[in-house]
Amino acid sequence: MENLKELDKTYIANTYARFPVEIKYGEGSIISDEDGKQYIDMGGGIAVNIFGMQDKVWKNAVVSQLNKFQHTSNLYYTEPCVALAKLLVEKTEMKKVFFSNSGAEANECAIKVMRKYAQDKKGPEYYNIITLKNSFHGRTLATLAATGQEDYHKEFLPVTQGFISVTPGDIVELENTLKNNKCAGILIETIQGEGGVIPLDPVYIEQVYALAKENDLVFAVDEVQTGNGRTGKLYSYMHYDIKPDIFTTAKGLGGGLPIGATVLGEKVEFVLSAGKHGSTFGGNPVCAAGAVSIISRIDEKLLSDVMQKSEIVFDTLSGASGIKSVTGKGLMIGIETEKGAEKVVNECIEKGVLVLKAKNKVRLVPPLNIGISELKKALSIILEICAVG
Repeated sequence: MENLKELDKTYIANTYARFPVEIKYGEGSIISDEDGKQYIDMGGGIAVNIFGMQDKVWKNAVVSQLNKFQHTSNLYYTEPCVALAKLLVEKTEMKKVFFSNSGAEANECAIKVMRKYAQDKKGPEYYNIITLKNSFHGRTLATLAATGQEDYHKEFLPVTQGFISVTPGDIVELENTLKNNKCAGILIETIQGEGGVIPLDPVYIEQVYALAKENDLVFAVDEVQTGNGRTGKLYSYMHYDIKPDIFTTAKGLGGGLPIGATVLGEKVEFVLSAGKHGSTFGGNPVCAAGAVSIISRIDEKLLSDVMQKSEIVFDTLSGASGIKSVTGKGLMIGIETEKGAEKVVNECIEKGVLVLKAKNKVRLVPPLNIGISELKKALSIILEICAVG
């Protein structure tokens, strides 16, 4: 389209600082722009396109459902919705699933479940939800309030009440917070993605889980970015000796179509009854069909491949010139560089690699099935750009 960038500025709300690239075509982990220039995709649509662009199995599943019907409503039964819920429950040993359209909505549902559980069991004054400082849970008013970063709050005050953020790793602060407040639940990310790809200490995660059980709190894990194979397990909580009462997922779940899920364990499986929550598009049959094709293929072989590729990334980048640190797990990786992250991101674009930013770090969340040769080529370009001296 002629003058696309200008038309975008004219007609679309200016909420995104877009990179100067117009995507025209993609296949696998390679993306082409309006001039035919090719890029290795190390961002995956922000951890969404976990099988890359135009994945044939996913595309066939989506088109097959489109040839039947594109939407009904949740007043009727549809096979893709049930098939996806069954897959998620069987693969996680949870109990029930509520479908929505995004990670923020999945977290909204989790918040409602936590509060209703506590109200039903302890009373309406038990509504506070504990989150962690530096966390990110979404941009709706409730999930913004849950996000433990004041910079996200300050222009949208007053934020929704009933959220308390504590310091990650400080178990004493959490214990004191629980003593001094009537709480419904605890919501964490095992890796703070938007906060800079910072993994929580495994001991701390298990301590938080134990405190939640001890105080009969609903323990929830936000797996919006960490889920669906991203960290080398189907869901990141599986790296630890914990089992959440709720986990939320979105992004890679739909493989490129919008779908979120709030997955409920035994403790809360019956908290929501008819009319207590809903979503017009949640569990849309086309999105669900695509998600079935994704989740059904996240097997031990793929997860092993993810860890092998992760090892390549860490071995290649750790200690290299201009690189201060490499953090993360699986194919969710943050790189702290001596050059500013923004400068590195822009230079990567110039040299044909699409990467992202998270706080002061360069973030890598490529398709899980990215080829080894493409991965190594992208890493060599990143090394070249980051090198100093």
